[in-house]
Amino acid sequence: MTDNIFSAFSSSRIAVIGDLMLDVYLWGQVNRISPEAPVPIVNIKSREVRLGGAANVIRNLGTLQAGKVYAFGAVGGDGSGKDIINLLSASGFQTSGVLCDDSRPTTEKRRVMAGGQQILREDLEETTPLNDKLRQQMVARLIDLVRRKEVDAVIFEDYAKGVLSSWMLEEIIIETRKAGIPTALDPKPGNLTPVRHLTTIKPNRLEAFALAGISDPGPSGSPENDAALRKAAEIIEDQWQPEYLLLSLAAQGLGIFKEHKWHKLIPTRAREVFDVSGAGDTVTATFVLASTAGADAATAAEIANCAAGVVVGKVGTAPIMKDELISAWKGMNR
Repeated sequence: MTDNIFSAFSSSRIAVIGDLMLDVYLWGQVNRISPEAPVPIVNIKSREVRLGGAANVIRNLGTLQAGKVYAFGAVGGDGSGKDIINLLSASGFQTSGVLCDDSRPTTEKRRVMAGGQQILREDLEETTPLNDKLRQQMVARLIDLVRRKEVDAVIFEDYAKGVLSSWMLEEIIIETRKAGIPTALDPKPGNLTPVRHLTTIKPNRLEAFALAGISDPGPSGSPENDAALRKAAEIIEDQWQPEYLLLSLAAQGLGIFKEHKWHKLIPTRAREVFDVSGAGDTVTATFVLASTAGADAATAAEIANCAAGVVVGKVGTAPIMKDELISAWKGMNR
């Protein structure tokens, strides 16, 4: 059955709308401490740029060999914005939905790496709301794809960097529901007011409690016996009314909450955790892709959990390759 799902990845068409970012890695060596302050001096040897934020979800869809991926978001009229568009285009992604706003910088996360460890991170960003005219153009272009039935799913990637607003999701969801197209939201608590009738919302534990507006006392035994986690999940269900609430629970794995009860709980599959950067993006991309390829929610979550177990063993924001996923899945299900 799963062989058919993996084969069907190549016919899936997915649109991703949200906060595009550029991840910059400066790789170097530390040989001494600065005489100016008690900080290491990193001798930079190389620079690497990768797609980040919503663009990392797009990147994962590409390495999983989705049939067609449409990118929607905004960049500044700077070198980092050009890097994002060039990286997207070079991988064959559709970029007509990526709009330029010269009044704001492209969101960039710059990491200084030495000895396989992150020494420092610099964030360059503007988080004020994107110009509504650009937002309207973005929504209109995505809705046009939906109406022409050129997409099989829509992913909303919210990092609270100014692109997404609740009205955008509401307008798009009206059209996706008419077309029978599933939607998924990776939320940033506090940025959006509740938007109803998403197919899937995928917060991690911290985000789930923030969305619910209650404090997290910390894990209490297994998820199915965690009363505080259940309460948070129930509040989110009542306010947002998604079909599925997909919860990333770190070392406790992944859970699907539906109709005020646990639909599926999946233990973590990580063999070695080296870097969790981008793991949530991998879960979102893999879950949606597997769902559009014919997997039911429980199977899609199993596959997504397997994918996350692979990427946390990599350095930095790294995607999951399709052959890696298939190999890990077969190894897990021998």
